[in-house]
Amino acid sequence: MKNITLSCLLEKWFTQRLISQKRVSHNTICSYRDTFRMLLVFTKKHIGKAPSALLLADINAELVSAFLNVLEEQRVISVRTRNLRLTAIHSFFHFLDRQEIEALLTSPDTTVWIGHRDYVLLFLALQTGLRLSELISLNRASVSLDKPAHVRCVGKGRKERTTPLTKPAVRILKTWLSALPHNQESILFPTIHGNRLSADSVQYLVKKHTANACTQCPSLKEKHVTPHVLRHYVYFLTMSCSTPHVLFSLTKLV
Repeated sequence: MKNITLSCLLEKWFTQRLISQKRVSHNTICSYRDTFRMLLVFTKKHIGKAPSALLLADINAELVSAFLNVLEEQRVISVRTRNLRLTAIHSFFHFLDRQEIEALLTSPDTTVWIGHRDYVLLFLALQTGLRLSELISLNRASVSLDKPAHVRCVGKGRKERTTPLTKPAVRILKTWLSALPHNQESILFPTIHGNRLSADSVQYLVKKHTANACTQCPSLKEKHVTPHVLRHYVYFLTMSCSTPHVLFSLTKLV
């Protein structure tokens, strides 16, 4: 998957998913197109790579967060507009990841406390792209569900960063926070004994739920899914890239 070009995937998303399948409005197409035009301009400046040469792996959660922050700082956009840009990006990645992600997220038994915890942890990892060390270090106070909802963590180089949360993530975290015992520490994802999860524990639960998900989605058997892989997790539906489409020719965007 490292060699998948972004231009190929964007073409398929616009032509097959948005236009042919979902038949979204012209205004939505224009809004999504403008979002990715700005993202590609930002990415070119940020990593020095031309849009036509970008790979899927070049677009990660950190880059998207930085892009949204720059939009707020330099373009003076509203929270609503920021969220619309984020919605477009989430829609694209949801299109790529949908089948395998759904299989992975249905593995935990959410009727029991441990399964509920695993589900929320996996969902947050997939939605935010947080590193393993960042996930296990989260406390309840790290999560803000007020608008604009976000999660704060100390990332690489001891730098604090903020990652926005989608509406589904807010709903899921609200339920999880209410399920946490009030007599335990402030850890967001504790063990059954109230201690902080170790890196090995998270690696084990990811491996376990991936194995369970293989019965529903056999293609996962061919993947080595780890907490690190979840940060860049994308499902490529054996798409072949055709001639660049006039609607979204990346070579003409910047």
